[in-house]
Amino acid sequence: MSFRVAILGCGTVGGAVARILLEQREALRERVGREVELVRIVDLFPGQSSGRHGVPRTLYAGTGDELTPEQASAEIERILADESIDLMVETIGGSGEPILRIARCALERGKHLVTANKALLAKHGDQLLRVAQERDRGLGFEAAVCGAIPIIKGLRECLTGDEILSISGIMNGTSNYILSQMASEGQSFDAALADAQAKGYAEADPTLDIDGGDAGHKLTIVLRLAFRLDVAFEDLPRQGIDTITAGDVEFAQEMGGVIKLICHAQRERDAVYAAVRPMIVRRTNLLSKIDGATNAVRVVGRYAGEVVEIGQGAGGPETGSAIVSDIVFLARYGEVTSPAPTRGRLRLRPLGEIEMPYNIVFETADVPGITGIVATAIGKQDININTVSHNRHERDNAEFAIATMPCTRAQVERAVRDIQDNHPGSLLGEPRILPILV
Repeated sequence: MSFRVAILGCGTVGGAVARILLEQREALRERVGREVELVRIVDLFPGQSSGRHGVPRTLYAGTGDELTPEQASAEIERILADESIDLMVETIGGSGEPILRIARCALERGKHLVTANKALLAKHGDQLLRVAQERDRGLGFEAAVCGAIPIIKGLRECLTGDEILSISGIMNGTSNYILSQMASEGQSFDAALADAQAKGYAEADPTLDIDGGDAGHKLTIVLRLAFRLDVAFEDLPRQGIDTITAGDVEFAQEMGGVIKLICHAQRERDAVYAAVRPMIVRRTNLLSKIDGATNAVRVVGRYAGEVVEIGQGAGGPETGSAIVSDIVFLARYGEVTSPAPTRGRLRLRPLGEIEMPYNIVFETADVPGITGIVATAIGKQDININTVSHNRHERDNAEFAIATMPCTRAQVERAVRDIQDNHPGSLLGEPRILPILV
């Protein structure tokens, strides 16, 4: 008896899944022990999707070149009601009530569910995992975090016997491409973003990529798996890359590092300190060498030590490959891949509460002694200074950076307030503060 699969949404990712299932049909049969059969696809533009992906039109719902939303909804209801369909692949996207209902109904009606929908999982993942566990169904979401990198299976299976101490990663390829272009080509942020859009790395509306939202969705999922942390996406501190300047990039290079958008989580006693932040990554850290649209995740376990995974975090074939890997596991083992959601004793805390080195860029009036004023204020907060950059002068202004030894964000902010209170007018705008990842 075959294992029957339906796909909802057949764009870039869904089309890649369909193509892999058809092209690898014989190989998948050998791996699973029975045929994995693609039986139905629902897409608003079946004619266009069929031609684009080389998938037979007969697999698509409807008879015309397009489906209305109402027709698509009716076709999805037919699939949900079809007891012969074992698994649904959701590649529609979104996290609102309609898509949540579809995902819940699939599990409640006895179907396995595989999705690449990180927003849905970040906001409703616990709910869906509970339903999957109650119904003895599998929920696969390897493709939701870093595409082809098997970080979910790594945390669920390979490292489940270890204690995770920290996770740091580049989990958004668009932001990494932009920052790489700024560092290697000297492009401005706007020019690098336009380049990323021209090459297809960034959407026409790149907000979720550049404001840290996309990376935050992924880190939320990872935090729940790695630390059994009860965390809501809205509570995770996030900062994007849209305020990074060419000057910041130059100062980072002078300090022996490169700016990356980092998803970081670090366990200290009964808390996990986490955030999505642009950071200066020291050249001694492997993550500093990950350029372009590539993703990388570094996990440190108490017993396994450092584990690093590098690969393509987006793209149709890459993400499709991850989805098909979940299909194969569910076809072979069923609910084995969906552990019940549990919560431990750890709590989420802001990353700035633990000690880290910081790089602080000051724009000041070009007056004698300003560097000494700033350094004195920093020292008064018991912060040791590691490096002071060269001053860069422009008209009557000066800009320079100070890299600190490990301290808390609050200490840095107190030093800034001291300068503002006791030397009004010396700082031209708020200093730009970036953590340093060693």
